[in-house]
Amino acid sequence: MTFSRHALGFSAAVLFATFFALPQGLAAQQHVVSSTDLQNDVANAAQVRQENIAKIDKFLSTDQAQRALKAGNVNYDVVKRGIPTLSDDELARLSARADKAQKDFAAGALTNEQITYIIIALAAAVIVLIAVH
Repeated sequence: MTFSRHALGFSAAVLFATFFALPQGLAAQQHVVSSTDLQNDVANAAQVRQENIAKIDKFLSTDQAQRALKAGNVNYDVVKRGIPTLSDDELARLSARADKAQKDFAAGALTNEQITYIIIALAAAVIVLIAVH
């Protein structure tokens, strides 16, 4: 019983000393990241996310993409509804792929058959990612 009293008393003394040993201004210091910076970062991330969603949707809503999806028996509505559910990283990767495919096709680096396969693969990736979530 005396051991636990001594341990309790010692613990209280250490806690008391530690509490009052901390610098007085520590609690009042400014945070490392201001709330304004955090709000700006969140707003920027939301804007990038919306841009990526728009790029993928624009790519998949073209006449050529619609024909490719129909040929691959892929339901565009399922893909369109699933795009916003993807993570920011997934959206960024798919958006970059869609962007590259559009540029390559416009430059003549891809055939119609190749772009069709890319479109179907992109839509399939969206469906698979939705299923994984």
